[in-house]
Amino acid sequence: MAIGTFDKTLAKTHRWLDDLGTTLGWSDRERCYHALKAVLHALRDRLVVGEAVDLGAQLPMLVRGFYYEGWRPAGKPLKYRDKNHFLDRVRKEAPWLRDDDTERVVTAVFALLVSEIGGGEPDQVRRQLPPEVRELWALPRM
Repeated sequence: MAIGTFDKTLAKTHRWLDDLGTTLGWSDRERCYHALKAVLHALRDRLVVGEAVDLGAQLPMLVRGFYYEGWRPAGKPLKYRDKNHFLDRVRKEAPWLRDDDTERVVTAVFALLVSEIGGGEPDQVRRQLPPEVRELWALPRM
């Protein structure tokens, strides 16, 4: 693998963090990184293993690394049905998020995934989620 591959994934990851920061009105990339990671982990753990892997394959290499960090596929997906449980999972990894900010962060990360991944993958992931969580993942209308 050429070093250029690392430069490209680092640049793409910085762009993802900057885009997320712009959406949320944050200028701190580290804060954006922790928010992105928290939402990705909550999402990953709610998906069936095959779909979690399919989503991971669509992520930039560096993002994919922290997406899989600490993952234990046994016992997945987690079986909850409500939005509050999902938001609690995000706050568990990002306890510095205010309760009233968490839903906005989740929606921003979901929108980032839709804009960056494209194709059918976002819709496949969205269909795996309980209806209350699915509401946070608005897909663009065609």
